[in-house]
Amino acid sequence: MTVVGPFGLSVRDQALEADVQAGLAAVEAGLLDATKSDVPFITEAAQHLVRAGGKRFRPLLVILAAQFGDPDAPGVVPAAVVVELTHLATLYHDDVMDEAEVRRGVDSANARWGNSVAVLTGDFLFARASHILADLGPEAVRVQAQAFERLVTGQILETAGPRDGRDPVEHYMDVLGGKTGSLVAVSGRFGAMVSGADEAVVDILTQYGERLGIAFQLADDVLDIASDSHESGKTPGTDLREGIPTLPVLLLRAEAEAHRRPEDLALVELLAGDLADDARHAEALRLLRAHPALERARRETVRYAEAARAMLAPLPECDAKRALEELCDAVVHRAG
Repeated sequence: MTVVGPFGLSVRDQALEADVQAGLAAVEAGLLDATKSDVPFITEAAQHLVRAGGKRFRPLLVILAAQFGDPDAPGVVPAAVVVELTHLATLYHDDVMDEAEVRRGVDSANARWGNSVAVLTGDFLFARASHILADLGPEAVRVQAQAFERLVTGQILETAGPRDGRDPVEHYMDVLGGKTGSLVAVSGRFGAMVSGADEAVVDILTQYGERLGIAFQLADDVLDIASDSHESGKTPGTDLREGIPTLPVLLLRAEAEAHRRPEDLALVELLAGDLADDARHAEALRLLRAHPALERARRETVRYAEAARAMLAPLPECDAKRALEELCDAVVHRAG
């Protein structure tokens, strides 16, 4: 048994181990190649987050999904590069919107070069992803376009907030389905599709990816409150400071509204105040870490991860399936 990949997957089959290792190495080379420009400054900015590392969660899913068809099909690595480039581009844009200063343990692009460069670099990465995607055929372009529409819609819904009368938690889960679930679903779909897997398998791995992606984002919500910067690669409480309503905060608000406990109402009031103040921000983090809402958010993470695992049931028993099941465990582990 060998541990491979960004999540420390336990791979028992040597052929699968070799495919995962070789695939991730090829993706890394592909990312560096795709982010080169004739303009040295663009290369530096575009490779900033590539070189900062990352779990390569989406490429890993593409590679594992391809095991249910021909894992050596020529489109597998390019598809993995496409989903990671798309993800990286959204990080550049997200950090501008959130005014984030740290990403993956390094200065965010906006903190280093300013918002305009960060936004334009994200656009550059989207363009490079589209260029690679064109070689994968019209169906792949259609799938990516639909996913990108969902991703942007999710971001807009998050920015706009729930309409009057809409349950904020339900609204937030719709946001996550678009913002995060859509691209992880495409990772599973692309891996199965470009490897020539049966249509039923393509559908299973798409739905698996959607649920796993939501679980992954819920784990990030927990990490934003519960982790330190070493664990998460970004400043703890970034979403909190920027007033982004993550699941623990939404659950706290619902609890406060339903039961009107003074300590809950006081924490809600604290969160509604100016969290740019470091002392207030630290106090808000301390209280949220001790609040039952954080544990409820962890349980939701587990629920979505288990729903993803359940989707895999019809697939044949094999090392690739076990690795996909381990991804569910890894996401839960991230949330503590």
